[in-house]
Amino acid sequence: MADPQLPYLLIDFDSTFTQVEGLDELADIALQGHPDRERIVGEIRALTDSGMNGSISFSESLRRRLGLLSARREHLPLLVEQLKTKVSDSIVRNRGFFEQFRGRVYIVSSGFREFIEPVVADFGIDADHVLANTFTYDADGRITGFDPENVLSQDGGKIEQLRRLDLQGKVYVMGDGYTDYQMRESGLADRFYAFTENVSRDAVVARADEVVPTFDEFLYQNKLPMTLSYPKNRIRVLLLENPDARAAELFRAEGYQVESVPGGLDEDELVERIEGVSILGIRSKTNVTPRVLEAANRLIAVGAFCIGTNQIDLVGCMQKGVAVFNAPFSNTRSVVELALGEIIVLARRIPEKNPKMHQGEWDKSAKGSFEIRGKKLGIVGYGNIGSQLSVVAEAVGMQVYYYDVAEKLQLGNAVKCRTLQELLQQVDVVTLHVDGRKDNTNLIGAKEFALMKPGALFLNNARGHVVDVPALAAALRSGHLGGAAVDVFPHEPKTNQEVFESELRGLPNVLITPHIGGSTAEAQRNIAEFVPERIMSYINTGNTQQSVNFPNIQLPQQQAHRLIHIHANVPGVLARINNVLANRHVNILGQYLKTNEHIGYVITDIDKEYEQEVIGELRKVEHTIKFRVLY
Repeated sequence: MADPQLPYLLIDFDSTFTQVEGLDELADIALQGHPDRERIVGEIRALTDSGMNGSISFSESLRRRLGLLSARREHLPLLVEQLKTKVSDSIVRNRGFFEQFRGRVYIVSSGFREFIEPVVADFGIDADHVLANTFTYDADGRITGFDPENVLSQDGGKIEQLRRLDLQGKVYVMGDGYTDYQMRESGLADRFYAFTENVSRDAVVARADEVVPTFDEFLYQNKLPMTLSYPKNRIRVLLLENPDARAAELFRAEGYQVESVPGGLDEDELVERIEGVSILGIRSKTNVTPRVLEAANRLIAVGAFCIGTNQIDLVGCMQKGVAVFNAPFSNTRSVVELALGEIIVLARRIPEKNPKMHQGEWDKSAKGSFEIRGKKLGIVGYGNIGSQLSVVAEAVGMQVYYYDVAEKLQLGNAVKCRTLQELLQQVDVVTLHVDGRKDNTNLIGAKEFALMKPGALFLNNARGHVVDVPALAAALRSGHLGGAAVDVFPHEPKTNQEVFESELRGLPNVLITPHIGGSTAEAQRNIAEFVPERIMSYINTGNTQQSVNFPNIQLPQQQAHRLIHIHANVPGVLARINNVLANRHVNILGQYLKTNEHIGYVITDIDKEYEQEVIGELRKVEHTIKFRVLY
């Protein structure tokens, strides 16, 4: 592929090529051990900002900063080594670009050649393409100031420097400061790109032709070679229902744009917000419906920051090429501990005793209270949570019985029941841990409560709609059940400001909690790390391991360019893909295919050298749902 023509690119050094301001870092080094170090460094940084946003002249900012510096020549090698570790991430990522276009790139900086030149040299930028100030020193090596004859030490210096360069052709400027914008304002530069990866100055951003959060974005806009196939800053994340802050932190660290909304959104609200969103993060209150998917024009993945996914149209997501990931294990222990605590609390009738104590009533009585040791626990749903609860309950002396529609290996001494009715009739405590599929709606109702032993306890930490709540309330009021603990409800408030309504409010020996089964610091942090990691792995490599709706593939390390092709599961698609590659003489380094009932997922690693027309032809393959290239 031929290299595209690049206009001359003039890049600022401080806070653009590097993440920091060189003089600020030099002050930090030079003032080590100084009693007023923190104050002086703060003053220098404030002067830097004032000069960069145009609130004071550049020459005044430079003169006053150097007056505070107290630096020596021997500090400069230490500064250079430090700056080499603080080159902007997106600049480091695209090192090859600077080596390829070294003759078209200039560093134009009001900083100092002594520390700029050795840093940019590592990127193939020659000394004669570095335009910067120089220090002056006294006989003892103390930095006393700057060369006043250098135009870059003067107000409007960058404009004059650009004029002297007399570049023939288009000139683009990229930087974070007002002096960078002035080159565009003078008419000597064709475009100014405000670079905001490290700092964003309102006065500069407002005047820019384009705002680029990363160097990847600049390269992408100008169709220039880049290390990434797509700028990460273009990936928008919408997080709903307050997942742990670690989720947003991880997505931002990856370079994504993140927006958080505290509560859930109803269908109309989500349809309004979903356009342009690449990653949607939800918990249990927000539903991803066909209508939402129809409005989701850029959606790549949905993350369920919980175990259940019944609130998501999984088939609809597949047919749109949207991968869905959840956290099947991350909050298991938290739910298990809650269930065990509820069993003990109900067995001792704490929900009745505690409010009386707060009202000053001393009701010391053993009536209706019992130990859980030796009692029979019936677990309905023997999955990740149910099976772990089985182990913990047996450890405290309970006899465990379980029922599941799927064949499960019992742990410890747990006894399998052939039917739900068999379990209900013989246990002292029933706890639900089933999924939210439609078939489980009202799984437990009046008939099932009637089968339970008089005085039995009932727990629901699964899904609200799996229990007929009015029937549960009736069984409690009649005294047939001895108590209940419910953490999930058919209709739950979308925010903490809404009123919770339920027939269970005010009933004796009933523990009701606001869907907090997985709401522990440990569980929420685990979920907030697990789900983003799965999604980012999918976006970056194509791995679908642990996706709940895509064919699961754990891919080997990417060898070159990776083609991700999602298509309807019909015969002949793989053959059409390979025909395109064969006709264009593309060498295949590896190919992986997996299908499910609805879609096929093909990953093809190919050599980097190929005609761009290949991409267009692969997008047009019949039955293609979504196609993207990774490199």
